[in-house]
Amino acid sequence: MNKLFDLSGRVALVTGGSKGLGKAMARGFAEAGADIMIASRNEEELRAASMAVGAGLNTRVEWMAFDLADRKQTLALADAALARFGRVDVLVNNAGSNVPEAIDAVTDENWDRIVELNLSSCMRLTRALVPQMKARHWGRVIHISSVLGLGGKQGRNAYCATKSALVGLARASALDLGAFNITVNCIAPGPFLTDLPGKILTEAEKQVFAGKTALGRWARPEELVGPALLLASEAGSYITGTTLLVDGGVLANTL
Repeated sequence: MNKLFDLSGRVALVTGGSKGLGKAMARGFAEAGADIMIASRNEEELRAASMAVGAGLNTRVEWMAFDLADRKQTLALADAALARFGRVDVLVNNAGSNVPEAIDAVTDENWDRIVELNLSSCMRLTRALVPQMKARHWGRVIHISSVLGLGGKQGRNAYCATKSALVGLARASALDLGAFNITVNCIAPGPFLTDLPGKILTEAEKQVFAGKTALGRWARPEELVGPALLLASEAGSYITGTTLLVDGGVLANTL
């Protein structure tokens, strides 16, 4: 059974890997034997995260600072990862952000940046890295969507739109890449108490979100590791083109 989840000999690139869900997934992959590349904008956070991801493990962990809202930097990240490791077997497109704005208050500047970061960078990294996956006839692409990509929330127009678009991107890409033994999936997290919701939600809003779950609480970042490892390993070899909802029962609570 352990072999199903073994990532020994694999290389995983996790964007937004300096904290929160990205850091937790990177650590989980490292514990499963993978070499890890994490990327985000903050060098200080990346340096500290790389130490935590590799602590006590005999695995290679490196980091690179890039702003994935910049097209040139996104492509440079793909090139740098391949230059350093020679391969990327597992790509986790986790980097993203959220600028709450009502639909009649959305600014072009914020819209364009969120679309570039949350959606277009995922396409570009996938486009850049799948050729070498195809050559080896093995690969895993995981887009981190959101429960808000399947539902919605007032004032989250750009975020909901981009996270929903990732679901469609995964479905189409899965059909493009299935013949090459490459799977493409989304994970749609629900209320995970990371820095992003911690900054933009009031305490009252946090309580409302907790109350919408079946479990009555926010999730810990570590609770996304199991689902991510499933989709990144041989355990998930027949799962593709789908979205794994990890929301504590939010969408089940429809009344």
